[in-house]
Amino acid sequence: MKAIGYIRVSTQGQVEDGVSLDAQEAKVRAWAVLNGAEVVIFRDQGISGKRSDNRPGLQSALNLVGKGDALIVYSLSRLSRSTRDTLAIADALAKKEADLVSLSEKIDTTSAAGKIVFRLMAVLSEFERDQVSDRTRFALLHKKSIGEKTGGDCPFGYRVRKGRLYLHANEQKAVSLIRDLHGKGQSLRGICRKLEDAGIARKNGSRTWHPQIISDIIKYKGSVKVA
Repeated sequence: MKAIGYIRVSTQGQVEDGVSLDAQEAKVRAWAVLNGAEVVIFRDQGISGKRSDNRPGLQSALNLVGKGDALIVYSLSRLSRSTRDTLAIADALAKKEADLVSLSEKIDTTSAAGKIVFRLMAVLSEFERDQVSDRTRFALLHKKSIGEKTGGDCPFGYRVRKGRLYLHANEQKAVSLIRDLHGKGQSLRGICRKLEDAGIARKNGSRTWHPQIISDIIKYKGSVKVA
């Protein structure tokens, strides 16, 4: 049996868990010695684990794995940050009649129990990330609903004061005109022409309007204070 070791760090990964490439390699080699396996190590340095197709070290490791071999990783997070990719890699190994071993989680797919644990760990890991994403999204929606600026440029028709959005009277006249024209069926380009003909300026002073700007103004909904 060959033990195909795969090790990876990204800049953020090193900060988060402090497990260097050398430390990961030492663990993989120790497993190989314990199991009497020939070991080959592949590495990716400074590459995120969000995707698997842009990591040459991982692709080389997967290409080398054959029947009866095992792909050894320090942890599932080093293999991939995506449940879809992790499960796809596991399926590809199963088709080759090869196994996956994750040392930190003590997962070994040579057993049925190991296969189940592996799949549960991968799904729970993604569930945790989705929860964080949902909390962030809801927090931003709440900030927007109470008129707090949530990043990016201040929208046309508003100004920012102490982190909160306030209506800008002159620009709000243009916003009302834009939405009125849109409600009457005027195209975005048509609205641009009318604003330019009227000499109405954008926030940066330019009197040239673009359909995307008009679309953003129409779509923006926010709770704000009146200046």
